[in-house]
Amino acid sequence: MSEHATPRFARKMNLHGWLTYLESLHPKTIALGLERVAQVKQRLNLQPDFPIIVVGGTNGKGSVCAMLESMLHAAGYRVGCYTSPHLLDYNERVRIAKKQASDVELCASFAQIEQVRGDTPLTYFEFGTLAAMQCFIAHKVEVAILEVGLGGRLDAVNVFDNDCAVVTNVDIDHTDYLGDTREQIAYEKAGIFRTGKVAIFADADMPQAITDHAEKIGAKLLRIGKEFSFTENLLPSPAGGRGAGGEGGIDVAHTISIVHSLSRPFGHPLPQAGEGKKQWNHRSTVGARNSLPYPALRGAFQLHNASAALAALDALKGKLPVGMDAVRRGLVEVTLPGRFQVVPGKPMLILDVAHNPHAARSLAQNLSNLPPCPRTYAVFAMLRDKDMAGVVRALRDQVDIWLVAGIHAPRGATAAELVLVLDAEGVKGAILTFASATDALQHACNEASENDRIAAFGSFYTVAEVMRARGLRYV
Repeated sequence: MSEHATPRFARKMNLHGWLTYLESLHPKTIALGLERVAQVKQRLNLQPDFPIIVVGGTNGKGSVCAMLESMLHAAGYRVGCYTSPHLLDYNERVRIAKKQASDVELCASFAQIEQVRGDTPLTYFEFGTLAAMQCFIAHKVEVAILEVGLGGRLDAVNVFDNDCAVVTNVDIDHTDYLGDTREQIAYEKAGIFRTGKVAIFADADMPQAITDHAEKIGAKLLRIGKEFSFTENLLPSPAGGRGAGGEGGIDVAHTISIVHSLSRPFGHPLPQAGEGKKQWNHRSTVGARNSLPYPALRGAFQLHNASAALAALDALKGKLPVGMDAVRRGLVEVTLPGRFQVVPGKPMLILDVAHNPHAARSLAQNLSNLPPCPRTYAVFAMLRDKDMAGVVRALRDQVDIWLVAGIHAPRGATAAELVLVLDAEGVKGAILTFASATDALQHACNEASENDRIAAFGSFYTVAEVMRARGLRYV
């Protein structure tokens, strides 16, 4: 038998070989449930002795994880961060001290899991979750940040008890698995809450299921606009006063409250690179952090994400104290490719993995906040099991020319399928089809003037292909 056919005995199989094997292990790409992964976790004796933060929600999970990772790293902690999906390389999913796990250690973890799992079937994500925790324990991290893959209650990361849970927001997505109402989806996401532990919700439009579940299990629910909030400084705040961490001035006359529902678009853009002088303040029941720099991540919703991350740090300050210098440095240095990422050059290229209506509304708002331009080209490709019509509806007024491509993956929509959606939604711009996102991008670059802009969106697959075509790295 080949080494790929007998991976449990093939100690020399490379990462690509392992990932190909893992994709074939379970009959379903997504199979929610904790019983299988809990059995293998027990056999591996995975017992983390460090604080764990779990982050769920429809959108913004990656941003919250990135900000937490950046601030905790700046404070000097050895941080393990597990996120998904990846853009270019699988190693992006597992980071220790802000460095990606090596092929060698990932393969070693996969081999150990394969050796003990016996006849217990594991999905690709379940295998990866256990491998990430193995790496974190081996590296003796001081805190782990785990991003929920899908839902929460039955997601593999939920097999590990957390010290703090964050739900960024709730909107309609993954209806085949989570339900087709916001309340049903909220119940699934609230499943990461733990009795006696802090549970953070960062959308002002809170489903009743969040409150009900927190009360039922005795979680300590912190809500944006209630137990924590943020304000934006319209003018530079004078020095003075002392907030949480002992620094930062506050001048109420120069602040306005910005706590909006993420389920509806709103008009406050974040200052972009070069604007610099505006600041913001975070408040919680623990105290205040004042005169904070805007996160390096672009987008109108990033203050919600940053405020949620700070609420989590406040909740864990007894175990993981983080001072103001580390908070400021972490916010300024945070990076997360593919989330309203602006690639330098002309015409402007914007990369955004927006793949559901909630994220598309955010992208539309962010595009509308940019300076006007003659034409906006969309390099557009999606998975067919997503709400393609909802995404188009959110962005149709921001796009002048649609360059539509298929995604060559089992769930990928064809260009023809997307054209039918665009026609049904009555988009006014021209529609052109291409064999790939790479071809669509090339056409946009050839046709666009230096004052136009190109937005590539619709899926992680779309952004990844454009990044490869442009020779961009995940940094």
